[in-house]
Amino acid sequence: METVKIGKVYRHFKGNYYFVENVALDSENKQRMVIYKPLYDRKDSMIWVRPEKMFLEEIPDRPDNITGQKHRFELVENLTKNYIKK
Repeated sequence: METVKIGKVYRHFKGNYYFVENVALDSENKQRMVIYKPLYDRKDSMIWVRPEKMFLEEIPDRPDNITGQKHRFELVENLTKNYIKK
């Protein structure tokens, strides 16, 4: 299985961009958890956590997949804008 790249930007299949802060281990089962933040303003939370397996999973064909991605989150290789706030 692929692993998440810390310090990189990923795009969610619904189109928004997220910055991966770090990867942590769940204290109970040692499952790798991705810690990430949206690169846009949200009112509910600016820090999120999700199991790495789910972060990188393939998604079924669904109408809200506006990017046409194969995976829930995909690494953004070439940014045309600097999404990382300083």
